[in-house]
Amino acid sequence: MRTLVRPAVLRTTRGRLVYWSLLVVVLLLFTIAFIIPLYWMVTGGMKSSPEVARNPPTYIPEEWHPGNYSDAWDQLELARYFGNTVMLIGGAWLLGLAVQLPAAYALSKLRPRFGNVVLGLMLITLMVPATALLIPTYLTVTDVPIFGANLINSPAAVWLPAAANAFNIYVLKNFFDQIPDELLDAARIDGAGAFTTMWRITLPLSRPIIAVVSILSITALWRDFLWPLVVLPDPAKQPITVYLQRIADSTSLNMLIAGMVLASIPLVVIFLIFQRHILSGLTAGSLKG
Repeated sequence: MRTLVRPAVLRTTRGRLVYWSLLVVVLLLFTIAFIIPLYWMVTGGMKSSPEVARNPPTYIPEEWHPGNYSDAWDQLELARYFGNTVMLIGGAWLLGLAVQLPAAYALSKLRPRFGNVVLGLMLITLMVPATALLIPTYLTVTDVPIFGANLINSPAAVWLPAAANAFNIYVLKNFFDQIPDELLDAARIDGAGAFTTMWRITLPLSRPIIAVVSILSITALWRDFLWPLVVLPDPAKQPITVYLQRIADSTSLNMLIAGMVLASIPLVVIFLIFQRHILSGLTAGSLKG
């Protein structure tokens, strides 16, 4: 097996020393690069407002104010906007799975006549910049074809575009392709239809990749700012990312930073809890016999 460092070099004392020294240095640099912004944000929420605006900045707060977080939660009414965010993300996630799983299963196992054409058209949308699709998508939600409904200020304006995710469908299809057709043929011989086969055979085997798609969708929706800002002009219906930007000019800097920290906590918790599922889903490419 070819590697960057020859095995013969790694067997020498000098080779092992250089290898592990470089590895430790690289890992340390990457760790510092990720931790410093988090440290700066968390400590910024504990400073007084004049200290946050001071130049040059203080790296360690002169006076610690951990109560800024509870004040930000109460004064900024973050609970209300957390609720808006959870409603938008939860609906988009459930609707996305309801659309993407059957679509990927149909393209992978049912193999419709023009399935490759449909897949190709979906993949083309991945090559188009998101900003280029902003106006067409906005015109669509303001006048939904066939129904003629206006979805502005409605959660459906966020749910429907999020459900039409070509990348998730492509990832799910690739995973479904790895499931042996013999399993599905056996289920069909027993009288199972297409929906039953998908529900009872395919989906239980696909839990790792479903977890990955779900986590990626949730994090993308939680961080999204532009689209909710455009389709939810009513401040009472906006998610927390849009709300914090809206009040930035009228809120003290330390309170605003504290609110941003609180808004980031759910994503960090989700990653820490489900990191095993992310890694296992990304590396899952086949089934063991």
